[in-house]
Amino acid sequence: MADLPSANERQGLLSDSPQFASSSPSSATCSLTTLGTRQMPNREATPLALYRVGLSLLTDSIPGWCVALGGTTALDTLGSQAFTGSDQPTLLSIHLQRCVVLLWALFIPVGLLWYFVKPVLIFLGQDQRLSGDVESFLRILIVGAPGYIAFESLKKYLQCQGIMRAATFVLIIVAPINAALNIFLIHFTNLGLLGSPIAISVTYWLSFLGLVVLTCVSKVHSRNKTWGGFRPRLVFNMRSCVLFFRLAIPGILMVGTEWAAFEIVALAAGRLGTLSLAAQSVIMTTDQVLNTIPFGIGVAASARVGNLIGSRLPLEARQASHIAAFLSVLIGSVVMIIMMMTKDIFGYLFSDDVDTVRLVSRVMPLVASFQIADGLAGSCGGVLRGQGRQHLGALFNLVAYYVLALPLGISLAFHPRFHMGLEGLWVGQVVALFIVGIGEYVTVWLGTNWEKEVEKSIARIRAEAKWRDVDSETNETLPQHIE
Repeated sequence: MADLPSANERQGLLSDSPQFASSSPSSATCSLTTLGTRQMPNREATPLALYRVGLSLLTDSIPGWCVALGGTTALDTLGSQAFTGSDQPTLLSIHLQRCVVLLWALFIPVGLLWYFVKPVLIFLGQDQRLSGDVESFLRILIVGAPGYIAFESLKKYLQCQGIMRAATFVLIIVAPINAALNIFLIHFTNLGLLGSPIAISVTYWLSFLGLVVLTCVSKVHSRNKTWGGFRPRLVFNMRSCVLFFRLAIPGILMVGTEWAAFEIVALAAGRLGTLSLAAQSVIMTTDQVLNTIPFGIGVAASARVGNLIGSRLPLEARQASHIAAFLSVLIGSVVMIIMMMTKDIFGYLFSDDVDTVRLVSRVMPLVASFQIADGLAGSCGGVLRGQGRQHLGALFNLVAYYVLALPLGISLAFHPRFHMGLEGLWVGQVVALFIVGIGEYVTVWLGTNWEKEVEKSIARIRAEAKWRDVDSETNETLPQHIE
C-alpha cells in the first residue's frame, strides 16, 4: 500500500498555501452561483413574470438551498478537523459520502413541499394561477436539487483540504452555459419561463460533474490521498449520522434564519408601494453581491480554524480567527467608505428614475453602516462553523432578527407615529447585523476555550476511527487501516 501523508504533513501542505489567500475565489463561487441562477431575459421581464419567478426563488431558496448551504457546514467542522487531525486521511471521504446521502434524505420533505406547493401558496393568500405557475417551476427544479447538494458537498470536501479554487473554475465554465440555456429555452422554445428551472437544473448537475472531473485530475487531491472508495457501512454508522445531524441542522438554521429575515424585509417593502419596491430591489441586489466578500472570508476561516484545531494547535487557531475578523473589518471599512462616497449616484447603475435614485441614496448610508458588522458576522460565523458551534450562530440570528430587528423595522416602517418607510425596515436590519457581528466576535474572542475545542475534535476523530477499525477487522476486502 502506498504511503499516506501524515497529519503533520497535511498540515504542512496547508501552510504552504493558506486559505485566507483563497477567500476571493470562494467569494467568486458564491457570486457566480447567485448571478447564474437568477437571470431573467428582458423580453419576459413583465411585472407579473418577475413576481412569479421571484416568488419561486423565494420558495426554493429558504427551505431548499438552505439544506445544501447550511447542511454542508457540518463538513466545515468534521471534514477540516479530520483532514489534519486523523492519521486516516480517507476519513474525509467518509464524511463527504455521509454528507451527500444524508442531505439528499433531508431534502425529501422539501421536495414534497415543492411538488405540492400550490395549495400552500393559496392558503397564504397568493393568486391561484400564480400558485400553479410557481408549483410547475419548483417541480422542475426538484431534478436539479440533488446535483446542487452534491456540488456543495464536494466543494466543501475540497476546501477542507485547502483546494479552494476548483469550484470557481467550474462555475466560470458553467455560468455562460447557464446563460445560454436560459436565453435559448425561454426565447426560442415554447417553454417560456419554465425554461429557467430546466437551465438551472442542468447547470447544477454540470457543476457537480465538472467538479468531479477536476477532483479526479487534481494533483493536490491525489497527493492528499483522501479518497478511500465507497464505504456504505461506515457512511451509515448510526452514531456518526447523529453527530452529523447535530451539526447540520443548526447550520441550516444559521443560514436559513438570516435568509428568511431579508426575504421578509423584501416582502414588507412590497407593501410600501412601487417606488420602495424598486429601491429595495437595487439595495438587495447590491447587498447580495457585497455579502460574498465576508462569505468568502468565512469559508476560508472555517477551513483554516478547523484544520488548526484538528492539528491540535489551539493558539494558532485563535490567531487565525482574529486575522479573519481583522481582515473582514478592514475590507468592510473600505466598502463602507466607497458606498458613502457614491450614495447619491449609485442608483443610476440600476435605474434612470430620479425618485428611485433619491430613495436609494437615503437608504444607502444604512447599508454602508453595517458593512463592518456584516464582515464580523461572516468571518466569525465561519470560525464558529470550524469549531462545531453552529448552534450559537443560529441562536444569535434568531434573537437578533426575529426578537429585535424585524419587529423594530416593521414598526418603524408602518406605524403612523414613525412611518419611516423603507428606511425603517433597514434600520432594523442594521441593528440585527451589529448584534450578530459583535455577539459572534465576543463569543470567539472571550467565550472560546480553544484547548477544549481541541479536546472535542480529538474525541470526534477517535470515535470515527474506532468504527472504521471495527469495519476493517470484520471486512477483509477493505483496505488496511493506518495504525
